[in-house]
Amino acid sequence: MKTEKEKMISGEYYNAFDPELVKGRRAAKNLLHSLNVKEYRVTKKAKEILKELIPNAGAGLYIEPPFHCDYGYNIFAGENVYFNVNCVVLDCAPVNIGSNVFIAPNVQIYTASHPLDAELRKTLENAYPVTIGDDCWIGGNSVICPGVTIGKGCVIGAGSVVTKDIPDNSLAVGNPAKVIRKLNQEPESKK
Repeated sequence: MKTEKEKMISGEYYNAFDPELVKGRRAAKNLLHSLNVKEYRVTKKAKEILKELIPNAGAGLYIEPPFHCDYGYNIFAGENVYFNVNCVVLDCAPVNIGSNVFIAPNVQIYTASHPLDAELRKTLENAYPVTIGDDCWIGGNSVICPGVTIGKGCVIGAGSVVTKDIPDNSLAVGNPAKVIRKLNQEPESKK
């Protein structure tokens, strides 16, 4: 029989109040308190906290406090990933971030979801993974919804709400975010 954590990571309905999950969130919150309140600057101690909070990150992970996440261990980041201030990552399911990714202030990445049925929603939730490819720039105040994949080389315009997958090398903007052009093509106004 699967644990609630295994159910959570695999996208099945799970009980978020399971003691193992509560303990994991509490551990993350304690580390976040140290990062966001005690350090609040990118110091040697802050880097040590981040290594413990996000053990699945490559070299060059840089996070400007404050930063918020549910667990930390479900964030998988490549090399040279930068989070600007006040980002939120609800990492109930895996969040896979490629290398050389820039994430602007106030970006929110959600894997957490809830049943549409009100009775189920009282006791259960579920989560879907989010993937961001290499060499992406996610503009400020953007929201990336559960289950979304953003291809490599993409730019997501500020304030966008990404509800569907975005193909490689695309500029996507708006609510909901729509691809307005490929990035390896010259814009219409320049032709």
